[in-house]
Amino acid sequence: MSASGQREAVFPTRMTLNVTKGRLKGAQTGHSLLKRKADALTKRFRTITGKIDEAKRKMGKVMQLASFSLAEVQYVTGEIGYSVQESVKSATFKVQAKQENVSGVLLPAFEVQSGSGGAAEFSLTGLSRGGQQVQKARETYSKALTMLVELASLQTAFVILDEVIRMTNRRVNAIEHVIIPRLENTIAYIISELDEMDREEFFRLKKVQGKKKQRAELEDAERKAKESTGNYDPVISSGTESAGGGKDMLSAGKDEDVIF
Repeated sequence: MSASGQREAVFPTRMTLNVTKGRLKGAQTGHSLLKRKADALTKRFRTITGKIDEAKRKMGKVMQLASFSLAEVQYVTGEIGYSVQESVKSATFKVQAKQENVSGVLLPAFEVQSGSGGAAEFSLTGLSRGGQQVQKARETYSKALTMLVELASLQTAFVILDEVIRMTNRRVNAIEHVIIPRLENTIAYIISELDEMDREEFFRLKKVQGKKKQRAELEDAERKAKESTGNYDPVISSGTESAGGGKDMLSAGKDEDVIF
């Protein structure tokens, strides 16, 4: 590997800096989106928690009334389990499941669908005695089943949201406290290395410029020295000094020009 290849392998480039900055921007955008998602889910989670608390309080009262109504029926009419089973021909209480999207999280929701003909099927139950108590118990238990379905829907959403919020918060904390600081440290390191490379390049150019200046000054000093001694011919020395070792071969054998 050449020296330039080793330098590129050891020192990061500006392309690496741009890529790392892009990753940092993506991490910050993802952190913002996950943070908003976590806030929305937490808000919905608190709403569901309040509904669950209210539904459980109502559920206790409704189940208490249903138990009392069943006790009244059994006191008036005796055991009616067999007659109720004989009266039921089809399901009169149905539950339909659907999904609700909350910030990208699908929450199951259950809805009650009462079948038709429920009142007609129980019209003969308790005909001899206790018919009013049987109808009252039926309505009370229908309310209790409706509240049970609502509570089951809320509880399921509660469990799913709890798990999703924990996972989202872990991701937010990982991005905020691990990924973003690591990318920022990497960017700071790359910038410091690039600045060091720029300083080294400036110092190298300065040294080269200084060498050229010294060489020019040395050549200028030699030229001035030759001019002072009279042995400098700018036309001949440019072509003969390099070939003849700096001596003027044409004027070496001439005598002095004596006019007088």
